[in-house]
Amino acid sequence: MLPFWIALQFLSSLPIRLPGMPQPQEMGRSLLFYPLVGLLFGLLLWGLNALLTDAPLMLHAALLLTAWVLLSGGLHLDGLADSADAWLGGFGDRDRTLTIMKDPRSGPIAVVTLTLVLLLKFCALLALIEQHNGALLLIAPLIGRSALLAVFLTTPYVRAGGLGQALADHLPRKAGWWMLGGSALACVVLAGYAGLWALLLAAVGFEGLRRVMMRRLGGTTGDTAGALLELLEVLVLVGLALIVA
Repeated sequence: MLPFWIALQFLSSLPIRLPGMPQPQEMGRSLLFYPLVGLLFGLLLWGLNALLTDAPLMLHAALLLTAWVLLSGGLHLDGLADSADAWLGGFGDRDRTLTIMKDPRSGPIAVVTLTLVLLLKFCALLALIEQHNGALLLIAPLIGRSALLAVFLTTPYVRAGGLGQALADHLPRKAGWWMLGGSALACVVLAGYAGLWALLLAAVGFEGLRRVMMRRLGGTTGDTAGALLELLEVLVLVGLALIVA
């Protein structure tokens, strides 16, 4: 179970303590458990949604969004901010884009991007709550974290060294594809036709964003993978809010 605890420690702000520094092989296997961490997030959000049933709608949605951000520790929002700055400031140049992504400072485009993403998430959550479709909260985090597994399965990792390289080099690829299939099935079981629509939206969004990364960088980095997760979660939430309206 160590790879699961590695995944949970990395993807969440929960107080998980590992017995020591994981081996690269264990890091690679931890990717297989990213969808399971996403499902755990979904269950926690679904439970909180049930507890907030009597709360004012806007406060209800705001608390759900706050919990969502706190659960992940803002990890992927940071990747989105770095990627947004780099894509604008990189002027189409690969090396310049990679250099800007390493800068911890956030420029105006990062702030605007984060504001828009969080606003869209808030409005989509509000719509789902109004429509009494809180159960759909189960699948958005699952799809988002499954996308991290998918991007490492299908896309070269372009920044040598570090955590991402260990993940890419030691990911059990056959088991990864089986896990992705199981995650897709779970979405359909949990949400029925809405789950199918969510998977279709996510697949289209994933392929489009992956092509953008390949054209600019020739692959992915940890930051662009985090940006991918955030953008797919927004796409799924907004799409579900519109489809089930």
